[in-house]
Amino acid sequence: MEARGGRGGRGGVASRGSRVMAAPEEPCGSRAGGEPGREAAGLSGARGRRRARGAAAMFRCGEEIVSGESEEESSGVNLMEFSDEILLHILSYVPCTDLVLNVRRTCRKLATLCLDKSLTHTVLLQKDYKVNKDKVKQLMRDIGKEIYQLNMAGCYWLPSSSIDHITRCKNLVKLNLSGCHLTSLHLSKTLSMLQHLRSLAIDVNPGFDAGQLSSECKATLSRVLELKQTLYTPSYGVVPCCTSLEKLLLYFEILDRSREGFMLSGQLMVGESNVPHYQNLRVFYARLAPGYVNQEVVRLYLAVLSDRTPENLHAFLISAPGSFAETGATKNLLDSMARNVRLDALQLPKAWINGSGLLQHLKFNNPFYFSFSRCTLSGGQLIQRVMNGGKDLKSLTSLNLSGCIHCLAPESLFRKAEDDIDSSILESLVVSCCNLRHLNLSAAHHHSSKNIGNHLCQLLARLKHLLSLALPVCSISDVAANMEKPPMQSNVTPQTLGKKVRIGIQTYSNQKPQSSVFWALMGSLPFLENLEIIGSSFSSAMPRNEPAIRNSLPPCVRAQSVGDSEVAAIGQLTYLQSLTLAQLPNILTGSGLVSIGLQCQHLRTLSLANLGMMGNVVYMSALMDMLKHCKCLRDLRLEQPYFSAGAQFFQALSHCSSLQRLCIVSRSGTLQSDAVMSFMANCLEVIMCHMFMGESLTVCKNLQQSIVRSFQADRPALNVVIFPLLHEDLTEVIRDVPMRHLDEITLFKSRVAEEPPNLWW
Repeated sequence: MEARGGRGGRGGVASRGSRVMAAPEEPCGSRAGGEPGREAAGLSGARGRRRARGAAAMFRCGEEIVSGESEEESSGVNLMEFSDEILLHILSYVPCTDLVLNVRRTCRKLATLCLDKSLTHTVLLQKDYKVNKDKVKQLMRDIGKEIYQLNMAGCYWLPSSSIDHITRCKNLVKLNLSGCHLTSLHLSKTLSMLQHLRSLAIDVNPGFDAGQLSSECKATLSRVLELKQTLYTPSYGVVPCCTSLEKLLLYFEILDRSREGFMLSGQLMVGESNVPHYQNLRVFYARLAPGYVNQEVVRLYLAVLSDRTPENLHAFLISAPGSFAETGATKNLLDSMARNVRLDALQLPKAWINGSGLLQHLKFNNPFYFSFSRCTLSGGQLIQRVMNGGKDLKSLTSLNLSGCIHCLAPESLFRKAEDDIDSSILESLVVSCCNLRHLNLSAAHHHSSKNIGNHLCQLLARLKHLLSLALPVCSISDVAANMEKPPMQSNVTPQTLGKKVRIGIQTYSNQKPQSSVFWALMGSLPFLENLEIIGSSFSSAMPRNEPAIRNSLPPCVRAQSVGDSEVAAIGQLTYLQSLTLAQLPNILTGSGLVSIGLQCQHLRTLSLANLGMMGNVVYMSALMDMLKHCKCLRDLRLEQPYFSAGAQFFQALSHCSSLQRLCIVSRSGTLQSDAVMSFMANCLEVIMCHMFMGESLTVCKNLQQSIVRSFQADRPALNVVIFPLLHEDLTEVIRDVPMRHLDEITLFKSRVAEEPPNLWW
């Protein structure tokens, strides 16, 4: 069952005078996203806390409430004897559809509790994959008037008629319909009835016509303060109607070519250009997918801002891949911002920062998010221009330096990739930004010197509040420990060729290197939830908008010593929820994976790519052992050449009882169709199966059709794509994948500090 968000986030939309973007999360010791039942509201004393933990555990990882007589006899605990406060806390982890349509029908007490305002105020359907149109209809009929916030993001399987039932939610303040089937007429009808709406998220698809919006709908839009708009076609969408905007989030997913192969234009009709001057705007965010048209359309939005920069603007963020050249209009906008506003969050395309003195003139006020991804910013510039010479930046909670190859060197000129970092720069960063919770240093070569105490891992160990961390593989190499070792020697004793040794915890239980800096780093970050270790040269074979013909560059020389022992060190992260490992060349057995499976019992997302030798999946046995322990795993992504998805693999994967999404990307990989069918039949929670292998088109199509035909009726959200990785039509197939799956799992990317914390929902 999907854990609901923290109870503190149900207070509605921020007022005009408040900070539009939510403040940084609570301290690590009292996180709402921690272990279920760990901080039950209203409890006092050790006995109350123990009972809350025990009760909440009944719901963990999709387990049902145990109501059998034998269970009560063995534990001596009756669930109904708990106080209302404890029961409400437990029920907050149950999907709202289950509460209203099932649980409340079991007894009088639960009938009352399930309709408590704390449970019906916010309804989250975005990952309730079992919800269907009938359940939505009944839910809105039963509690529609009690709902103030409704999140249906990514409910791609629901028909557009399901949107009509939202009109029962007369008191709705916040509505997220991103990824839903929504026409202009449906939107008009729905918004016309929601007079209290202040926050809205929608998609703008081809065929959208703002002229079909009624006057009542436009009146509602005029009161909206927060708008998130995903554009699949060149359009202003509903922005011209939203004259009171304080927060505007734009996601550009427009392809350069139509399905028929015609080039699209980024020019919009003159009649649609009456975009209001954003005098109240506080947050502007734009994220662009690759493509020329996306850049052209976002320039039209920015042109309005360049005429008059909002005085209250405190967050300005543009995420653009590749080259996005600066123009006269954007330069005027940045100059105006430097004169008139003080920012709390900043992200700009690399071309707008590289070689300019922009950062020297921008003013900041208690910043909480910076992203300089792929910029040529040097360490000296980072310290002087961003941190004001290393002054106190305790307010900064999220920092993205992904792809900043010079950010830990004093100067960007003449630096080579293999050069050591300047530890004093990293130390200044750690001291100044001591409250960082999200840090991304991936996609760069950060090599530490052999001087004792100056290793990158030793310095990062001081950041005790880190919740998510992304590092290049070469940065965790222990230079001092490997000085006398020849290349490609593992820190863990490999299996012998003469005798088969079962991979398990005994393989490495006594192998902890006492002086390993990475072991020490993992031990010093007890609350880390998201970890990415990605090779600095890694490039995924799964394309975005281009053919899958790319080859990864060879791994960094420093990365050659990183292998099984370092992976085993990750097992110290008790609260780890998401793990990404890519391009670790010295994986010999994969034994460290078993350690993670045994000890990281909260792991929900696992992504493994190009581990060990490319011509042989050396870690297959360890991976299968690991999967047997991953009872909470929901998302699994595997990218490995020559991967054989056979009966043994799927039998091991069947132990992951909570698994919902599976993606396998393998050049020259093979699959066993009957094993896939058996796996889908055994794992009833799986609603996404994406496989891009080396099989023929006929084999792939037949398997895909068999899965859909056999399981679609019982799984309304089922999305299956099985297709040859190197087929010329792959990009056409990719464009039909629901954006939720494509963005979250199918496409490989670093997700640490990708966006500011609490940017939207």
